[in-house]
Amino acid sequence: MIRICSKCGALLLDDREDCTFCNSPSLRTRSAAVEAEGEPEWRLEVARRLQQYRERRGHLRRDDSQSGLPFREPVNAELDEEVRERPRARPAFRPRQNERVEIRVQSELDFSSAAADRARPQTALVPVAGLARRRWAGLIDAVFLGLTCGGFLGMFRSLGGEIALDKTTAIVYLAVLYLFYGLYFSLFTTLAGATPGMQLLSLSVVRLVGSLPDTRQLVWRSFGYLLAGATLTLGFVWALWDDDRFTWQDRISQTYVTAAVPLSEADFLSTSPARTLVQKNEKSPPSGKFDGRSDAGAIMTASR
Repeated sequence: MIRICSKCGALLLDDREDCTFCNSPSLRTRSAAVEAEGEPEWRLEVARRLQQYRERRGHLRRDDSQSGLPFREPVNAELDEEVRERPRARPAFRPRQNERVEIRVQSELDFSSAAADRARPQTALVPVAGLARRRWAGLIDAVFLGLTCGGFLGMFRSLGGEIALDKTTAIVYLAVLYLFYGLYFSLFTTLAGATPGMQLLSLSVVRLVGSLPDTRQLVWRSFGYLLAGATLTLGFVWALWDDDRFTWQDRISQTYVTAAVPLSEADFLSTSPARTLVQKNEKSPPSGKFDGRSDAGAIMTASR
């Protein structure tokens, strides 16, 4: 039988009457305490140790009695029975609402009209000059440009200047060469409408409709020449794989080089498909019917 000291709470496993720790003769068995109090063992143990703690701290006197700890609240049997018999409330039925979900799928991108939107010649009377003829014009302009730079270099040498071959001087030479290149093409294109090489081979610059360009388009073409030269003539080589044989300056300025005679303003108006169709409708009697074959033939004739 396990015995507990009521003074210090030590567990005694032998049959001695006094405690081996505090020498207290007041011992009681654990089973007797449970039968006397009618409470569980752990509650009695907690109450006893709490009383001992308060006695050591001096909060309670030895003759004060420790009330039992309220571990269990009194239960009302009638209230408990009423709660058990009360039916559980069922949740109210809520009708589900139909939700509409719209899924929009993006349509495919149509690139079929992208090629038709590119700038291209609008009349067959003034075609684009061939690459061979334009190449010869570029070689003539390169010779003229080289002679100009050589003349200025000879003048610089005759005036006592020294020509050195190092990295810094090479950069200066390239900058001066690009300056002469820009002045050459900008001045001749803006003021004369064509470079000397183009004029010697009877080439001219025209708009997409076949007429002579205005000053604004010539300025943009000069900028295209500067951009093509800054990229090491990549803008000129672009004509090799362009569909219309256009260079960068042609795309930028909406002009191109042709070997045909440019159209005047009167020629452009006379060959316009819309004007030809209007004139034909004015001459024909108002029959109230649309002759699609004759109008289509007039448009094709005007485009040729």
